Amino acid sequence: MKIRILVLTLILGLAAAAVCLAGDTKAEQALRDADAAWSKAAGSKDLDKTVSYYSDDATVLPPNAPAATTKEAIRKIWQDMLASPGFVISWKATKVKVAKSGDLGFVSGTYELTMNDASGKPVNDRGKYVEVWQKQADGTWKCGTDTWNSDLPASASASVEKQ
Repeated sequence: MKIRILVLTLILGLAAAAVCLAGDTKAEQALRDADAAWSKAAGSKDLDKTVSYYSDDATVLPPNAPAATTKEAIRKIWQDMLASPGFVISWKATKVKVAKSGDLGFVSGTYELTMNDASGKPVNDRGKYVEVWQKQADGTWKCGTDTWNSDLPASASASVEKQ
């Protein structure tokens, strides 16, 4: 009888662990999907959709520029980038984690972009990024903190930025 109870307890414990892991995987997939949709919106130069991924209290930390802490400042960063001649951008998550609480997560990954330099010549950049996401009251995820930097030497990336 004790062995049967022990086996039953073990099976129930494993089942509970599997359910907990499945929940985390679901939240991580939701973040991965949101990040991919965000990249697609930016790639299509949809300013309103691109900015909509930020929470109302978001902070954007672009390279070589001051932090943007208002919706207007964040919108201006994106407006300037999306309007840049030759601008093409995409990014892909390589790591997604969600806190045990289920209301915070982070996404890190790599980006690639192209912009024309002052002479009109395309300049390619690649680098990495980190986003901190917050689950909203309606169950959606919004980015609360966004930062990125280039893998290229400072002299090569000075005129090119991510997102």
